[in-house]
Amino acid sequence: MKLEFFDDFQDPYLQTSEGQGIFLSGLILGMLARGQAGPGGAIDSAPMYKQIRFGRMQRRDLLKHLARVPELGRAYRVGYAGMLESLCAEAGRLLLEGKPQELGVEGNFAFAVAFLNAPDYFWGRIFKKRDGQPEDDFEIAEEGDEDEF
Repeated sequence: MKLEFFDDFQDPYLQTSEGQGIFLSGLILGMLARGQAGPGGAIDSAPMYKQIRFGRMQRRDLLKHLARVPELGRAYRVGYAGMLESLCAEAGRLLLEGKPQELGVEGNFAFAVAFLNAPDYFWGRIFKKRDGQPEDDFEIAEEGDEDEF
């Protein structure tokens, strides 16, 4: 798991533990929603997408969604559920280390940007995609493969 991309951001909010945790949360929930929609499925058909209150997310809502990631990843048979769980653990650590505060405009913006760009950050920066792997391949991790990344 590589999180050095945070160094590229100039935004002071994303240099805090809280901001990084919220950004990672957006990535996690974005990838989970894509997994729920399935290959070629519209993201707005995903149950997770329908539950998120974009622009009005509060800390309580975010923590509630993150607490369900292990259950939902397995229930929807998301092929990269193990990677989502490890990233969720890191996001949780960052949120617990940071100063607990409401998301506000900055947090909601960081969350939405991460949600919308989830595949790019997830496969392109955090977990490097394997050579020749298609963009919409949702069955990436074989049983026991999660530690390979």
